[in-house]
This record gives sequence, structure tokens and C-alpha cells, in this order.
Amino acid sequence: MTINKIKAYYDEAYPPVPSRATMFWRKNLIWQFFRFIVLNIKMIRIVAGGHS
Repeated sequence: MTINKIKAYYDEAYPPVPSRATMFWRKNLIWQFFRFIVLNIKMIRIVAGGHS
């Protein structure tokens, strides 16, 4: 008779932890503002393209 050892959670079940560089870019207000402008330009192009 074999007894199976049950493990609560595998390492794959946990979400990945962001690196220090990732956290820096997420919190950087200058980078966020730049990405905000880029996103708005993309949306303007899509909306303007639909009205022509």
C-alpha cells in the first residue's frame, strides 16, 4: 500500500512577483504620463479614421 503525500500548493499556483525594475516603471509618473499621451494618440487615430 502506498500513501500519497499531498502537497498543498505547487509553486506554479502562485502569481509571479514583479521585479524592482517593473515596480519602478509602474510607479514612475513621467513614464505613466508618456504612455497616457501615446494611448490617447492611438485612440484619436482610430476615432478619426472611422469618421472619414
